[in-house]
Amino acid sequence: MTLIGASVARPDARDKVTGAARYPADLVRPEMAHLKAVFAGRTHARIVGIDAARASALPGVLGVLTAADVPYNRYGLIDSDQEVLCSDRVRYAGDRVALVVAETAVIAARAAALVDVTFEDLPAVTSALDALLPDAPLVHPERGSNVLLHQVIRKGDVERGFADADIVLEGTFTTSWQEHAYLQPDAALAYFEGPALVIETAGQWLHEDRRQLAAIVGLPEDRVIVRYAKIGGAFGGREDLSVQTLAAIATWKFRRPTAIVWNREEAIIGHHKRHPFHITARWGAKRDGTIVAVQTRTVADGGAYASTSIEVLKCAAIFAQGPYRVPNVATDAYVTYTNNVPSGAFRGFGTPQAHWAAESMITRTAHALEIDPLDIRRKNLYREGDTEATRSVLPRGVSALAVLERCAAEVHTRFEPRTRPNPGSNKRRGIGIACGIKNVGYSFGFPDQSTATVELIGTSSIERAVVRIGVADVGQGVALIVRQIAAEVLDLPLRSVAIVHEDSAQAPNAGSASASRLTYMAGRAVHDAAAAARAAFAAGTATSATVQFRPKPTTPLDPNTGEGDPNYCYGYVAQGVEVEVDVSTGLTRVLRIISVHDVGRAINRQQIEGQIEGCLAQAVGYALTENFIVRDGKMLTPHFSTYLLPTTLDMPTEIYPVILELSDPAGPFGARGMAEMPLVPFAPAVAAAIYDATGAWLSDLPMTPERILDAIERTRGAVTAAAAAVVR
Repeated sequence: MTLIGASVARPDARDKVTGAARYPADLVRPEMAHLKAVFAGRTHARIVGIDAARASALPGVLGVLTAADVPYNRYGLIDSDQEVLCSDRVRYAGDRVALVVAETAVIAARAAALVDVTFEDLPAVTSALDALLPDAPLVHPERGSNVLLHQVIRKGDVERGFADADIVLEGTFTTSWQEHAYLQPDAALAYFEGPALVIETAGQWLHEDRRQLAAIVGLPEDRVIVRYAKIGGAFGGREDLSVQTLAAIATWKFRRPTAIVWNREEAIIGHHKRHPFHITARWGAKRDGTIVAVQTRTVADGGAYASTSIEVLKCAAIFAQGPYRVPNVATDAYVTYTNNVPSGAFRGFGTPQAHWAAESMITRTAHALEIDPLDIRRKNLYREGDTEATRSVLPRGVSALAVLERCAAEVHTRFEPRTRPNPGSNKRRGIGIACGIKNVGYSFGFPDQSTATVELIGTSSIERAVVRIGVADVGQGVALIVRQIAAEVLDLPLRSVAIVHEDSAQAPNAGSASASRLTYMAGRAVHDAAAAARAAFAAGTATSATVQFRPKPTTPLDPNTGEGDPNYCYGYVAQGVEVEVDVSTGLTRVLRIISVHDVGRAINRQQIEGQIEGCLAQAVGYALTENFIVRDGKMLTPHFSTYLLPTTLDMPTEIYPVILELSDPAGPFGARGMAEMPLVPFAPAVAAAIYDATGAWLSDLPMTPERILDAIERTRGAVTAAAAAVVR
């Protein structure tokens, strides 16, 4: 029986549900010193002085570290613009200014409260739109501007397109921050193992973590080892370093094993969020529904540090018109520094924000033209051989129309027929549909690769195999996926294939657990390494093989036109959503979801369904409940009591994951990644359903009951005013 497509059970499932699985905080040993960070608590300020005398005098305190104790006080995934401990200036409330090292966690916390920091407040900029103003305070004065990137994309002649259009619509859309809310808060341990500094933590890219940590402590990379314990979720939130830097410098300084475990408030304050966006969109269409022009202006809030903001913005810019072929496109996208919490990678990586505007606009255009929202999508969706906004031909495997048609069929089959609302009830039901596109893998010329080694054990025949590949299993199950691929290639039972993947010293670099790339990239590397090892074993020449897989190269975007070949693979999704709106309160419940995905080939069907269902829980929160409030740079929702994550009672009882398998030409057995896709079109599908139920358009995320009720009342007011005008 083939293992490809089989719903093989996760080998770590039992340990996770019984509590036997060991996450970083479970690995703290009695002999370890404990760390406590001193947070700035200021939006923008100069550090005048740090007095640690009272803290240092507390019994059990080993020392208090400041910026002067850090060998190389810079880090960042792309741009090293963030300090481990701030030296002269803090740029947001979650900056760290000192680090207490003590015998116990209690003593460390007590000492941290005794560290006296004198600040001189500086003018702050807490709005991305304000950050663009010529007289705005500069977050990083040495850079001379708050603009991290202004990405331009031009295709065709957008003004001529609007002149040729029969209808032109405009809209303004906003999104807010979103907290990753992974189950396991940030934690890290550090200790020396011989001459090597070992950091045990949870992250998304072993070898990138090692590169940055080695630079911080001033050691060669081969003297730094990063090991991942069990990882309790990531969603992009563990791409940037946080507590790892603190454990590394403390152990390097004191030559003593150390541990740091953040509580939930520290985790929320101390790591990045999803980018808030402000998007103005203008769409032009012919009477038959053909979209002829799209113009957008996007401003994203990057927060205090660069993180991955420029890459997020570029992804949002290329999807500003959604998954539609549009001959005339003009996109201006900006991401700015502010004194808010940093923004960075989060599941979807800029595409949910772009689709919030694009899918809302195409639905509004359909209604304005009195065309079925399904039909306008059928007319305009990408086809094989189409050219995207960057003027490049889409990668092979364009299945946007196929997923839409399957979604439409499922909606027709599974959703209840529409009925007139009960005059005595405040409840109204509506149905909405939306489509999406998302890149798989790295983009814009960044070199993508995954390297795997497969070792074979046996005499006359292959009896066992060991796969070595540095993949972060953040809960998505990639360790099982690559074992299934290797077992299939080697014709071995799954139990005969072991994997080494959580240690930077023992597993080769597979790249990050991001961009929905590991099944495609790491899976293909393991596939090819297993095939090469099997051939060498049969020939008697070797018992192992190492293969580096590289996909088709991509190119940067032209800074003046946006022209380029940005991605080597795309995934496609379509969703149907049914909601119930209480028009007296604005409270909205999602009743049913159909989420259709082309996965190329399902390696493990159950895991794909789990990814869809789990991602939809995040999508429900992003669309309706998760309102992360930052005011004047201060985070006002640092607890789950005020930041409302959806619970099981907020989720619909009917979720239908639908999997299409239209083989990708380069993926292992035809597979492509899909784990981010369910989030991409969900919010605009909900907005369309709310409009269907109430006649009210929503433009701001999250769509809280207050915003929904306000939209309903404004719609009622507009209808009443129109009726009064007719009477007059």
